[in-house]
Amino acid sequence: MSQLHALPNIHAELFEPPSRERFGTSQGAEHAPKILLLYGSLRERSFSRLAVEEAAYLLNAMGAETRIFDPRGLPLPDAEEADHPKVDELRTLAQWAEGMVWCSPERHGAMTGIMKVQIDWIPLALGGVRPTQGKTLAVMQVCGGSQSFNTVNQLRILGRWMRMLTIPNQSSVPKAFMEFDDNDRMKPSPFYDRIVDVMEELVKFTLLVRDRSDLLTDRYSERKESAEDVSKRVNQRAI
Repeated sequence: MSQLHALPNIHAELFEPPSRERFGTSQGAEHAPKILLLYGSLRERSFSRLAVEEAAYLLNAMGAETRIFDPRGLPLPDAEEADHPKVDELRTLAQWAEGMVWCSPERHGAMTGIMKVQIDWIPLALGGVRPTQGKTLAVMQVCGGSQSFNTVNQLRILGRWMRMLTIPNQSSVPKAFMEFDDNDRMKPSPFYDRIVDVMEELVKFTLLVRDRSDLLTDRYSERKESAEDVSKRVNQRAI
C-alpha cells in the first residue's frame, strides 16, 4: 500500500492488490510480476505515454515491477540489423517481461506506425524460443475524438499472433486531451476506473499464468520437433 500516495484518485479502502494468497495458493514464483509497457506516439505530450505512465503507477501499487520502453530512435523493421541498440533493448525487455501493456493512439482508424514497429521488432522466435509465448497482455487505446475500439481490436489480433494471453478487459479513452491535468496525471473519471480494472485484471492473470506458461503452451506439434529443427524452420530465408 506504500505506493498509494502516488494515486490520488484511488479509494484506499476499495483498493485490493492481487496476490497468490487471494487465489488460495502460496506456491510459485515469489518475485514481483514483471510488466513491460509500450506506447505508440512520439509527441512531446503523448497521451498514450501518459496513459501508460498512469498504468505503471497502478501496477507498482499492485506489487508489480514495471519497465516502459521509449520507442524514440527505434528504426523501421529491416532498415537496420537486429543488433541495433534500440532493437536489442526492446527484445531484452520482451524476454524479461511476464506480461505487457500495449497502448496506442488511433490514427486513421488504426494503431499508429510507431506502435506496429515495436511489435514487428519483437520476433516470433529467437533461436526457437518465442519471447512472447504464454505471457499476458493488456490492450489500451487513446482517442482524439469520440470513443473507438478499432485499435484495441487490432492489438488483440497481434497479441494472438504473438501467442500471448490477452486479458478480456480493455481500455479506450475518448478525447484523451481532456482526461489529463496540467501535471500530466489522469483525472478521476470512469475512464480512469477502467484502467484500474484492466491493470488489476492483468496482474491477476499474470500471477495465475506465469508459473504455468510452459504447460499451457506445450503443443503436440512442437514436441515432435527439436529446438534445432524449430530454429531452422522459423529462421528460414524463404518459404
